[in-house]
Amino acid sequence: MFALLFSLSALLLEGLAFGMLLTADDSSRSLVAFLLPHLAASALLALAGRALMPSLTARAPRASVALMFALSAFIPLLGFIGVATGLWIGRYRRAAHGPRGLRTLTLPPLDPHHRSGTGFQQAGVSGFLRNRRVPTSQRLKALVALQHVPGRVASPLLRDLLGDDSEDLRLLAYGMLDRKEKTLNAQIHAEHRRLASRPGTTAQLLAHTRLAGLYWELIYQQLAQGDLRTHAAQTGLHHARAALALRPSAAGMHLRCGQFLQALDELTGAEAALEAARAAGLPDHRVLPHLAELAFLRRDFAAVRRLLAPLDHWPGMTGMHKVAQLWSAR
Repeated sequence: MFALLFSLSALLLEGLAFGMLLTADDSSRSLVAFLLPHLAASALLALAGRALMPSLTARAPRASVALMFALSAFIPLLGFIGVATGLWIGRYRRAAHGPRGLRTLTLPPLDPHHRSGTGFQQAGVSGFLRNRRVPTSQRLKALVALQHVPGRVASPLLRDLLGDDSEDLRLLAYGMLDRKEKTLNAQIHAEHRRLASRPGTTAQLLAHTRLAGLYWELIYQQLAQGDLRTHAAQTGLHHARAALALRPSAAGMHLRCGQFLQALDELTGAEAALEAARAAGLPDHRVLPHLAELAFLRRDFAAVRRLLAPLDHWPGMTGMHKVAQLWSAR
């Protein structure tokens, strides 16, 4: 509305300026009579241009108004006509043809911390905890919710939080990790006491099997780091081999030996153990992903593709199905 009023006023004043210039008798008086309405018309035209084309003048509104005023004021008639024509083309002709190509859209007002309900889901808690813009109180609630999440999922998230800026989050994450490690160590000590009591063959087999699984949990949950990880892998391998000595047909223990050997960077021995697990009757979908990982570490990508090919249509393995599709020949 204001742009239209400014435009009409500018046209009337410009017409008045040229009318007074043509009808005045004295040259000095005619110049003054012309300049006053002409400058006012130029100012109104510049303000109308600012209102009509806000997107083009948004970065430098004052400079844009000054440029349009200067063109209209210091180039009589032609400058006024040029600015008015440019505004008409830029405003109405472009609007009539519609937008072309890519457009810049403003983001809607979203709440980055919004979540439905009062609980946290496993899928979103990772990004929520890593988002430093989330208030610390809300991140603490999400961190407390991790105590109900399996250790294989929670431990890597807790370890990432040990370098967080918030001291409360660091202390709570460290305490939760320490509690998980102490729980596993207590179970390990209990199994060692059972072995020290020299039980029967079946009880020994169960104890060695449990110890191999517990030591693997220390590695898998990233609770053992550095030399402790190497020690856990060596000790777990010892118990897995002890269980195999008592029952050589235990396919799961062959698989466990392969995992420990891979953790110790003994890839050849790990592959032999995995093939032994496969020969002992362990299903392919349990062994092939590990063999494909060993092939990937050797940079034998053709073997990776060959080993994952049978899993492309394996039912019930959504994650592995996607990996197999990624490696399938196109």
